[in-house]
Formats: sequence, C-alpha cells, structure tokens
Amino acid sequence: MIRLCAKIVTETALYETDKEVQNLIDWVCLSEQIKENNNTIRNLTGEYKKIEPDCREGVRAQLERMKQLCKERNNLYEKQNDLKGQKQQLEKALER
Repeated sequence: MIRLCAKIVTETALYETDKEVQNLIDWVCLSEQIKENNNTIRNLTGEYKKIEPDCREGVRAQLERMKQLCKERNNLYEKQNDLKGQKQQLEKALER
C-alpha cells in the first residue's frame, strides 16, 4: 500500500492537485506509521516482560541478602555489647 502511495506521489500530480487523494495518502502513511509504532511497542513490551522476572528475582535475592546481613550485624552488635559488659565487669574485678 505504501509503495502504491509512493508511486502516486512520484509519478502523478494527484497528491498536489486532489485534496482527497492527498488526505488518503496521508492517512495510509500515518496508519502505517502507527502500525510500525505498535509493533515496536509490542516488541519492547515483550522484551521487558522477558527481562522483568529476572530483575525482580535479582532484587528479591538482594533484599533477602541485605536482611541477612542486617540480622548478622545486629547479632554482632549484641555480642559486642555483651562482651563490653563482660570486659567492664572484669576490669572492675581487677581494680579491687
């Protein structure tokens, strides 16, 4: 259809002289561009949908690891505080 429109534009004066022909050719060209854009959108959406689960899973895994790290850190802080308390008790005992 686009080739027919191109042929009409290049080989005749109808596009310049007939408003209806001009509108029809413009409509065909715009429709084709919309169709191409829709195909591109579908392709991009398909690619996004293929990538998204892995990204989400990667984020989930990272969040879980971060939770583990925070838990480990908090446990170490508690142990540090316990050790500091024991150290202080020992220091007090040694001072006597």
